[in-house]
Amino acid sequence: MNKSILVVSVLGACCSVAHAQSSVTLFGLIDEGLNYTSNVGGKSLWSMSSGDVQGSRWGLKGSEDLGGGLSAVFKLENGFNINSGKLAQDGQEFGRQAWVGVSSTKFGTLTLGRQYDSLVDYLGPLTANGNWGGGMFTHPYDNDNTDDTFRLNNSVKFASVNYSGLTFGGAYAFSNSTGFATNRAESLGAQYVNGPLTVGAAFLNVDEPNNGSAGAVANLGSSGTDGSWTAARQRVFGAGINYAIGAATLGFVYTNANLSQPTGTEYANFAASPSLGAASSIKFNNFEVNALYQFTPALYVGGMYTYTQATYDGTSGGSAKAKYHQLGLMADYNISKRTDLYAQAVYVKVASDSGIQGTGLEFAANPDAAAPSSNDRQVIARIAIRHKF
Repeated sequence: MNKSILVVSVLGACCSVAHAQSSVTLFGLIDEGLNYTSNVGGKSLWSMSSGDVQGSRWGLKGSEDLGGGLSAVFKLENGFNINSGKLAQDGQEFGRQAWVGVSSTKFGTLTLGRQYDSLVDYLGPLTANGNWGGGMFTHPYDNDNTDDTFRLNNSVKFASVNYSGLTFGGAYAFSNSTGFATNRAESLGAQYVNGPLTVGAAFLNVDEPNNGSAGAVANLGSSGTDGSWTAARQRVFGAGINYAIGAATLGFVYTNANLSQPTGTEYANFAASPSLGAASSIKFNNFEVNALYQFTPALYVGGMYTYTQATYDGTSGGSAKAKYHQLGLMADYNISKRTDLYAQAVYVKVASDSGIQGTGLEFAANPDAAAPSSNDRQVIARIAIRHKF
């Protein structure tokens, strides 16, 4: 009898240890609010909008201890629209993230699946839109993907451990087609943290984004895109810095996005310039300054200003420019550890050369708006509640 009890006790202890070495966590977030947009096709609009600062989502993540400092890891993350109940990311079940891999405490983590690129991982957190402000503070058309408008399918990704404040990584996304270079992507990035200072830099190249349904950035859903540009190539690089001074954090970020033979993005389809012809390239230079002040542990106020210069090079020769000025403010108050209320507003103004007229680039177009403005300016305001679980 005593031996039987001993055996059962030992087996139970072994099962407890095995269970403790693996875990699966359910997580999620719901972001819902009321938006006002001053100009949508020439008229003002009041609308309910889901996931503006952070996309509404739920997911599963887990790990299993393999011994020797190794763990098997995975993450499945679904995005959805709380107003309609529909799937986000063009109707994909796990459109935000879906990956599995191996993590080492000595070297880093290697994962495979649908994942974020290095701009999102290492540079986005230094911007207002990629950190505390969300989509309303995105650079025009999210031309640099710092607001993670699209992810990389078929990707192999490495993220290092922390080496005295330095982290780095990269990703390669396969085309999954016989045309090896068709719709493939490469990305690299690094970040260094030392006390109040954080600096980061990243690079992304996508060849023929949205060419076919199997590639790194695929044609999906009725919009015809996964958020990216439709072009012969999308190439982005940038760097940024954040510095904390007491309760304040100040930041500056520069990014450059170069689109070869672009025809449009999820937010807008661009026509050919009447005087310059179709676009051989569109280049965006984004300069952002941002600041955040933590008044109390529950309350912060943030602001940002972005100046963006877009250069349109036409196939018939010549070029024209559009200059975007974007100013945003936000206040956020936590009413509990998991629930907060926030208000934010953004003003966009565009000044453009005559050669831009007729292309669509002359209109104010905030990615968070229901649609581009019918003129050169647009105001968006939002009050919302966010709950995390």
